[in-house]
Amino acid sequence: MVSQIRFLMCAPDHYDVDYVINPWMEGNIHKSSRDRAVEQWNKLYNVIKNHAIVDLVAPEKGWPDMVFSANAGLVLGENVVLSRFLHKERQGEEPYFQQWFENNGFNVYTLPKDLPFEGAGDALLDREGRWLWAGYGFRSELDSHPYLAKWLDIEVISLRLMDERFYHLDTCFCPLANGYLLYYPGAFDSYSNRVIEMRVAPEKRIAIEEADAVNFACNAVNVDSIVIMNKASDNLKSRLAEVGFQVIETPLTEFLKAGGAAKCLTLRVTEPIGEEIHANASVESRVIRMEGHLLDAGLINRALDLIVEMGGSFQVLKFNLGEQRQSTSAAEVRVSAPSHEVMEEIISQLIDLGAVDLPQDERDSKLEPVIQAGVAPDDFYVSTIYPTEVRVNGEWLKVQNQRMDGAIAISTTANGIVAKCKLLRDLEIGDKVVVDVLGIRTVRKAESREQRNSQEFSFMSSGVSSERRVELVVEQVAWELRKIKDSGGKVVVTAGPVVIHTGGGEHLCRLVREGYVQGLLGGNAIAVHDMEQNLLGTSLGVDMKRGVAVRGGHRHHLKVINTIRRFGSIAKAVEAGVVKSGVMYECVKNNIPFSLAGSIRDDGPLPDTQMNLILAQQEYSKIIEGADMILMLSSMLHSIGVGNMTPAGVKMVCVDINPAVVTKLSDRGSIESVGVVTDVGLFLSLLTQQLDKLTSPYVANVG
Repeated sequence: MVSQIRFLMCAPDHYDVDYVINPWMEGNIHKSSRDRAVEQWNKLYNVIKNHAIVDLVAPEKGWPDMVFSANAGLVLGENVVLSRFLHKERQGEEPYFQQWFENNGFNVYTLPKDLPFEGAGDALLDREGRWLWAGYGFRSELDSHPYLAKWLDIEVISLRLMDERFYHLDTCFCPLANGYLLYYPGAFDSYSNRVIEMRVAPEKRIAIEEADAVNFACNAVNVDSIVIMNKASDNLKSRLAEVGFQVIETPLTEFLKAGGAAKCLTLRVTEPIGEEIHANASVESRVIRMEGHLLDAGLINRALDLIVEMGGSFQVLKFNLGEQRQSTSAAEVRVSAPSHEVMEEIISQLIDLGAVDLPQDERDSKLEPVIQAGVAPDDFYVSTIYPTEVRVNGEWLKVQNQRMDGAIAISTTANGIVAKCKLLRDLEIGDKVVVDVLGIRTVRKAESREQRNSQEFSFMSSGVSSERRVELVVEQVAWELRKIKDSGGKVVVTAGPVVIHTGGGEHLCRLVREGYVQGLLGGNAIAVHDMEQNLLGTSLGVDMKRGVAVRGGHRHHLKVINTIRRFGSIAKAVEAGVVKSGVMYECVKNNIPFSLAGSIRDDGPLPDTQMNLILAQQEYSKIIEGADMILMLSSMLHSIGVGNMTPAGVKMVCVDINPAVVTKLSDRGSIESVGVVTDVGLFLSLLTQQLDKLTSPYVANVG
């Protein structure tokens, strides 16, 4: 018995592979056999006619892909949303399909001209009419989905396609009768797979392997219990048979050369309408504004790439290019995401790039109370290194104690409402914490290419390279150190024991003694081996002058620890004349604050080593406060910790022989950070030599 289901098809009179608009077409231009294509199409046509009614639209010369009628539009009841083809090679099909729909009594809706949507190739109805699955990522834009929901009065579920081989949803996704779903999970991102799993029960999901997917097993026509496709493995046919489906294979290899098979060659024009369907699109859109050197700093490219990579889409509404080389640019961009959850992730990343909501879209930050000390509400906004402002009661408040990986707590004080970065452990009952991404903006320093590439002594842009001339980096760092010293600024050094092992201790001593260092951060080891060298002439038991291990040297660091413990502190040992030189000696003598953060592997430890992790973090934060520059010298653990608690705007130099350490610190994203892959002892030696050359005082208008 023939079902009353109707399909629209288009004969392959003019079919050929004339161009490349998908991966399947590559290498197949004019390699399709017209005779075999006609033969295969006729077999598919007859198979479908045995089970349903087939209508035909006349093929038009010059439009070889018109045979893929699934892309004519999306039909639901008497309404059809006409396709807006992405590629010009197919845009000429639109008026012919529109005429057919109008001639056959359909209400035709047309999308805005520059909003791609490719019909039932990227929109597939649940077979029970409960919702519409809509794909995006290659041929159709996410922003088309709200139109589908409104015009067809149906809930739309957005799925992001990730594999260019499966450029349309119907190439990898096939809703079947009775709520079953045939699909290839590898074609979707993790969020979309999670959405699919939430909507379709496990026993109803038929996930296929890649071998079946590339044979377009999902590009199938379903009529009741019949599934018509190009080819299926025995395993897949068995799985479908177990749940009541009969597979009919009909070879369509000539059409695979153009990236299509059974479903692509048909458009179902009698789709079921659920009794209680209603319009609902989870797509969320926001308009953001970016200002600065968007092109030469690469900010606009990074922002747009980020939106797409995270599962959203965009439309550039305005772009005002600066008229002069030194001028800034401004852009307004509509950002769309398949859900509020994805939108939050995208906007939080865009905020880091300096994006803000347009004034007409500005809303106060969403606040939720802390109900358990040390625990933030769900979905709390995670702070970054960039200066941040939050909108409370219509006013923008600057966030205090800016740092990475904290929460923003709002509290009422005698001086008014205060916004402050807090670590999770420091949250108190009564604090209100910023959640979501509304009412948040960051302030990023605008810097043009000319400024970054200046041959004067401006600080270099963020980057890591072992090939960059170390002398050039040293020259710039020395200039900055001199400038900071002359202006009464603050430099903090984070150092590991490698500084001592490589002979850099004497150079670091000079920096402290001559007023270039205002704070020292490290661990137990830097202090132990510094004093070992100056008390016993070794570091880790190796004679620093001869470079050979000495007998009993493995005990030297323990002897030093024991000596300092006898006196009660490093300062007391210095005062007693036991420690007479070295980095720790210079810190004590020059009243330079230092903090030694302990770890589980520390010997002793020294009485000055803070073994309470939380107190150590607090001591570090206090010393960092107000710093203009931080020198990170071969200490991965302590440098990464310092980087996380340092706000943007602080110049950072990370020196390490291990590129991974340098990269980790540079990944903070600050434009005022530089990584140097080199021996730290060599770096310090060159640095003191360069400082010797800078004998004239810093002149404010230079550099």
